[in-house]
Amino acid sequence: MKIVMDTDTIVAALRSPTGASAELLRKARRGEITLAASISLFMEYEAVCSRPEHIQAAGLDAHLMGIFLDGLAHLVEPVEVHFLWRPQLRDPADELVLEAAVNASAQALLTFNLKHFANAAQRFGLCVSQPGPFLRSLP
Repeated sequence: MKIVMDTDTIVAALRSPTGASAELLRKARRGEITLAASISLFMEYEAVCSRPEHIQAAGLDAHLMGIFLDGLAHLVEPVEVHFLWRPQLRDPADELVLEAAVNASAQALLTFNLKHFANAAQRFGLCVSQPGPFLRSLP
């Protein structure tokens, strides 16, 4: 199963290593699911995770954050964005997440902002879920 994680879920994995988002990263590391992201989405992961408040909350320093991001980069299947579907969403900042999911032919887009993606995701036959319910739905 291929998924795309919104940046908020990556931050949740970073800040809460026992939570559902972190477990999804572990499943990706074990090859049980495929995590996909475009270059622009991964750059957003990197920019947001590197904010001082997230580094501090995760109990890391800049070097350890680099290790986390390098590990994440090895997990991610790169997605080439062949088609831009903009505008589909109210928040232009969310467009790159939807584009990555659609271009990756992902089965699910995971986010804590369900209302931002729900209508557009339906148009593309994409499941939108929060990490916890999605994780519980896996066999």
